[in-house]
Amino acid sequence: MSFRARLTIIYTGFFAIALILLGCGVYFSVRQSLYAGVQRDLWAATQQVRRIFSAGGLEPIRTPTGELRLFLRSEFIQIFNNPNLVAQVFRADGEMLDSTPNLGGRALLIPDEALSMSIDDVNTGFSIVREVDTTRIESLITPLVIDGNQQVVGFLQISRPLRDVDRTLGMLMGILVGGGAIAMLITAAGAALIAGRVLKPVDQITHTAQGIVHAEDLAQRVPVPEHHDELHRLIVTINDLLARLEALFTAQRRFVADVSHELRTPLAAMQGNLEILQRGGLEFPDIAAETVTDMRRETARLIRMVNDLLLLAQSEAYTQLQREPVELDTLLLEVYRELRPLAAEVGLHLGAEDQLTIRGDRDRLKQALLNLGVNALQYTPPGGRVTLGLERLNDMACLSVADTGVGIAAADLPHIFERFYRADRARTRHSGGAGLGLSIVKRVAEGHQGHATVASTVGQGSTFAIWLPIEVRDEG
Repeated sequence: MSFRARLTIIYTGFFAIALILLGCGVYFSVRQSLYAGVQRDLWAATQQVRRIFSAGGLEPIRTPTGELRLFLRSEFIQIFNNPNLVAQVFRADGEMLDSTPNLGGRALLIPDEALSMSIDDVNTGFSIVREVDTTRIESLITPLVIDGNQQVVGFLQISRPLRDVDRTLGMLMGILVGGGAIAMLITAAGAALIAGRVLKPVDQITHTAQGIVHAEDLAQRVPVPEHHDELHRLIVTINDLLARLEALFTAQRRFVADVSHELRTPLAAMQGNLEILQRGGLEFPDIAAETVTDMRRETARLIRMVNDLLLLAQSEAYTQLQREPVELDTLLLEVYRELRPLAAEVGLHLGAEDQLTIRGDRDRLKQALLNLGVNALQYTPPGGRVTLGLERLNDMACLSVADTGVGIAAADLPHIFERFYRADRARTRHSGGAGLGLSIVKRVAEGHQGHATVASTVGQGSTFAIWLPIEVRDEG
């Protein structure tokens, strides 16, 4: 069963329950009101007949045995004239004395349980509903007591047919059932229509997802509805997710292609050197030594590349970094000392050296700073200058490496931190770079809740910086 059908059934079911409860409440309220009206009519007629009898319509008679019996003057009961009500008078033993003419000759006897009433029941009476010739009749029976006597001498029974009440209740029931059925059908149709319109974006999401799966095209997007509701937010979130997935898959494909390209060059060189040795190179010491040297250089390049790739993979997998106090000024001096043997004809200098301490991973920060230093020395011509610096700007520590090299073109700056990206390859003075150093710098900076920046002017040089938040301030 589809979600639309389930939603329609659930909504219609709740509406049906509410409608049934409302209908039952209306029916029983009307029923109670109608029966209360019948009771009021019976009591009003009882009081009217009693007033008629109090004018002389009843007279008690003593029998020779001393029994007090009721005598009814029949003309008095004829005074009561109500076509909807029947009045009957009974002796204490249940014998009917007289009744109004509208009884139509039918006998509506007093029930035996009413004969046991006493004078205490004068104002309460006894009610009973009976069926006579398929017609329901409600009767109110009250004792008759003659003034001055404390003895029940008879009973007065006022009866009323319930045809109009039953007809009204039957009509009401028909209206409630028929109207409820029509309302249920309209509600079900409306719920199905509304559910279809509401779930239309969900169908679009499903079709888009199926299209992505079948066509393997992450560039597809779900149409965004005009109304800014929950579905609008859901679709915007899904589109953002698709955009991110597209970027990740694109980066992954490019990454695999770049890795394959970068690995192919040293492997091809090693294969060529092995073929030289296989074809007799081992018989010539000079050729063999040169070949082994080339193979060692290519092997070292592969090791560096694999280590860099492993570091990038760990950083992208959010591998937990060490969190310990790191004295950045001491770290800067260590990097300076390790870079001096590589400087050759390039001048390596220290700039600003603020004493700053942060919490982070010392080894990762040192590697990132070494990558920047090696990169600066690599792209700075002889006679140029590379300056390492550490400054505090607001609540950030800035580790900078500035060079006077050839600079980076403005078109390359947005991509300079991407993996395997190298700007103008003609600037490379030494072979072996794989374009991973700056990517590692960016990942290390972001892993410390910081960021990496670059500023460069072609022909004047570049300045790379690692910005790190200061969590532990130096007390000196």
